[in-house]
Amino acid sequence: MAVHYVCRHCRTPIGSLQQEGLTEARLGFHFLTPEERSDIIAYNANGDVTVRVACDFCREALEANPELLLVHSPLQ
Repeated sequence: MAVHYVCRHCRTPIGSLQQEGLTEARLGFHFLTPEERSDIIAYNANGDVTVRVACDFCREALEANPELLLVHSPLQ
C-alpha cells in the first residue's frame, strides 16, 4: 500500500510513503472520526491511499487570511 499526501487546497504533492506493513493504526488514521476520515482520506482502486492535508504555504496563507476559507477554491 502506498500513501500519497496532497495539499487539499492547491493540490501540490507533499510526499509519499511506500512501505510494507503500513497500517491505518501506524499512520494514526484510527484517531479520526468517520466524518474526518471521509473528508481527508481517499482509497484508490489500486489499493493506494490519498490523504488530503494543507501544505505549509496554504496553511500560512489561510492563517494570515482566514476569510479565504469562505471561498470554494481559495488558493488555486
